[in-house]
Amino acid sequence: MASNHEHRDTADFGFQEVPREEKARRVRGVFDSVADKYDIMNDLMSGGIHRLWKRYTLSRTALKPGGRALDVAGGTGDLTRGMAKQVGPEGQVVLGDINASMLKNGRRRLTDQGVVGNVHYVQLNAEALPFPDAHFDCVTIGFGLRNVTDKAAALASMRRVIRPGGRLLVLEFSKPVVPGLSTVYDAYSFKVLPLMGRLVANDADSYRYLAESIRRFPDQETLRDMMLEAGFDQASYHNLTGGVVALHVGLVF
Repeated sequence: MASNHEHRDTADFGFQEVPREEKARRVRGVFDSVADKYDIMNDLMSGGIHRLWKRYTLSRTALKPGGRALDVAGGTGDLTRGMAKQVGPEGQVVLGDINASMLKNGRRRLTDQGVVGNVHYVQLNAEALPFPDAHFDCVTIGFGLRNVTDKAAALASMRRVIRPGGRLLVLEFSKPVVPGLSTVYDAYSFKVLPLMGRLVANDADSYRYLAESIRRFPDQETLRDMMLEAGFDQASYHNLTGGVVALHVGLVF
């Protein structure tokens, strides 16, 4: 259970407890370190399955041409690219990330892919989004919420900027629900991931942190309850790949 972690003087950084203000700095260090290899590592770590998880997420945005969307912790822009296509030239997508090097890579990658015109890039903190109330039709956060220091504040901030009829999509690693999968998944996370991190990105520690941060993240039910506490009128989740990942959907009426 994680909601009781939110109001302490410390925050979890993987399995360590660090001062709250230090977590953001450390997370920034992780992503500064892995930014240039982020996409290759995503493919390797998930065997390419992260593309299917993101495709499923995009199928649930309910965005229409001319709509407005925000991709929080948008990183290298996979969800942004999909939503830019959905809202079309009349619409607008904001790719937001707290990390300047991830944002720069995202901008470069999307520009190289010809995604220009309807995407804006903003360096932002998920806990205090710099947008007016009820501004977006859809807000997404893919594999970013577990890196946020105060998850409840981030959920409330995202809720605030969603207009009635809109939704939040949280794609995040979760708790495996298939018998036996946890054991395999643990071995993979704590042995294989840091090794791949060392070989490919020359950084075992950052990938060890990412594995640990997944374990500290609230399970499916807890996150759903946190979304309801943050003011969403309805919240549900869908397990993907046996619960290794879950997509939580929060609706605003």
